[in-house]
Amino acid sequence: MEFREVALTYPGPPPVEALKPCELTVRRGEFVTIVGPSGSGKSTFLNVAGLLDSPTGGRYFLDGIDTGQLPDHARTALRGRRIGFVFQSFHLLPHRSALENVALAMLYTSVPRAERFTRAREALEQVGLGHRATAVPGRLSGGERQRVAIARALVGRPSLLLCDEPTGNLDCANAASVLTLLDELHAAGMTVMVITHDSEVAARGRRTVTVHDGRLREQVTA
Repeated sequence: MEFREVALTYPGPPPVEALKPCELTVRRGEFVTIVGPSGSGKSTFLNVAGLLDSPTGGRYFLDGIDTGQLPDHARTALRGRRIGFVFQSFHLLPHRSALENVALAMLYTSVPRAERFTRAREALEQVGLGHRATAVPGRLSGGERQRVAIARALVGRPSLLLCDEPTGNLDCANAASVLTLLDELHAAGMTVMVITHDSEVAARGRRTVTVHDGRLREQVTA
């Protein structure tokens, strides 16, 4: 992904410059963490990077595609194909099994039903939960539920895994387990971006970008 003078201003009055013109390039296979205080612009950055909001200035390229040139339906399709989302809250359907929760991510795609469940099972195996495929969320630990959420994000085979506070609702042991999984996905070639307020989580990235007052500042962490 590449930001070229990307900015986002919310209309007023008065207008709010939530993200000031910024430059950022994340190459395929990198692990980048995004940090900053509350209200700094991290959520705005997430929304733009995830194609949830359109920038009001600059150009955003995802996998070489100029996203600003796409109509809304094409942006939605690109987001579905290229970006996997993991959030602090797991957003799992409580009365559906882990397998069903993952397969449902492909419900509105052209993937046939039988293949959806095959790919969902493969995604659960990828995150180490193949043996828990039939369990409903209420019978899973917090760490297991987040792994199911990660499997759901991976099942569409995205090029970018975008995580928003993925360990925020987890205890130390489960947080460590999820971070190890993200390390493994990165080692396997996945592009990972993690937005966090936790310095220990931020240190897992190979690069860290700090957001402050809508501006990006980058440092190499490893």
